[in-house]
Formats: sequence, C-alpha cells, structure tokens
Amino acid sequence: MAELLVWPGRLWRIVATAIAFASFGMGGVLLWLLVFPLQALRWRDVARRQQAARTMVQTVFRLFVRWMRLLGLIDYEVRGLEKLQRRGLLILANHPTLIDVAFLIGFVPNASCVVKSTLADHPCTRGPVRATGYICNNPDADLLRACIDTLAMGSNLIIFPEGTRSRPGQPLRMQRGAAQVALRGGLDITPVRIRCEPLGLYKGQPWWAVARRKLCFTFEVGDDLPSAPVLAAAGGEHGRAARRLTESLIQFFSEPVRAPG
Repeated sequence: MAELLVWPGRLWRIVATAIAFASFGMGGVLLWLLVFPLQALRWRDVARRQQAARTMVQTVFRLFVRWMRLLGLIDYEVRGLEKLQRRGLLILANHPTLIDVAFLIGFVPNASCVVKSTLADHPCTRGPVRATGYICNNPDADLLRACIDTLAMGSNLIIFPEGTRSRPGQPLRMQRGAAQVALRGGLDITPVRIRCEPLGLYKGQPWWAVARRKLCFTFEVGDDLPSAPVLAAAGGEHGRAARRLTESLIQFFSEPVRAPG
C-alpha cells in the first residue's frame, strides 16, 4: 500500500524530468542558432564576446535550476556562496550528479569549465561550449596551460577532479591534473562539497529511474586551500605535492556536510 501511495509522485517526477531535459536541450539549440550569432554580430572582440556568452549561460543555468525546483524535482541549499563571487578562482568540486555543473556555473560569475570534448559537437551543447570558450579535454591539447591561462585572465575555472560522475558506493578517485593546475599556477583552491539526498542522476542511472522523493542538494563552499605550502613541504617536487594536495581534496569531499549554524 505504501508503495502505491508513492507512485503518483514518482510518475509525475518521471514526466517532469523529461520536460526539464527537453527544455535544456531546446534551450541549448536556441542559444547556438539564435543568441550566440547575434552576440557575435554585436561584439567583435573575442574576449568580450566570450564574457557575454558566459553571462548568458549563467542566466540560463540559473533559470534551469529554478525550473527544476518549480517542477518539484529538486531543492537546494548553498553555504558560503559569497566565497564564489571573487575573480580568478580555481573551483574544484566532487561530482555526484548530472546537474552539478548547472548549479556551479549558475552560482559563479564569468565561469569557464573543463568539459568533455564530445560536448563541443553535440547539438544541444556545442553552442554554449564554443561560444564561452570552455576548455575541452582533448587528448592532444595542452590542458594544463589552457587552465592556467584562463585563470590568469581573471576568469573563474570549475573543474571536477574525478573526471566523471562518482560511482555510488565506491571511494572517490581523483585525477591529479587539477592539483597540478593549482601548483604550477601558484593558485589556491576553492573546494565545493556537493551532497544529494536521496542520490539521483548518478552515473549509470537511467534518467527515468527517479528517486522516491525530490532530490535535495547541499553545496558547501570550503575555505581556500593554499597550494604553495604543500609544494614547499614536498621540497618543490610537483608530483609529490600533487599527490598530497589530491589526498587533501579527497578527505574534504568525503567528509559529511556540516550541520547549519
């Protein structure tokens, strides 16, 4: 009987999820075909055009998150949002769900992001990825240099060090490339811990396999993690320092979200 009472809400969330993802796809196509070409006509300077595109994407992602909340799919809380309103931030976050990037880009002004190279060719995402100058993880690209240069120009950079979404029930595995960006760029890290209860939209889950209730997200922005002392403690060896910095990140992301107040 209890399961039968849950099903009407679950059925609605399946329909609402389809509506939300269809809206996302159509929005990406409209940006590609209409909005970004008009911006290209208005701004000839590449840097100015990219910044305008990033502002547009930030606005669209904010609307998308609010749309999902209005549909009854999600709720969320952000702690330490003011820490993300600075310039030149290297923001590293864990990656439990499909929509983490929508939240973070919606929170962060003038944000760039490291994305899968396939997104630059997908019809729903190619417009935003190319217009904003997001960094694609092409195997032949100098990813480290591209990240450092983006930050040096005052952009904020979002990276998910796991490289893909987390696997539920498995320990966090993080690549050391994000730590190398911090070390070789002489940058502090702004870590963001993301929790989703109940867990949904995780890697390997079909989009229609919705949870028994709406997803509740908590975003906790930690204090900046300096990279220079870690490099000094490692005797200037970047490999050892990257390993230690990555271990510190894994520890931070693995901790439970703190109670408010």
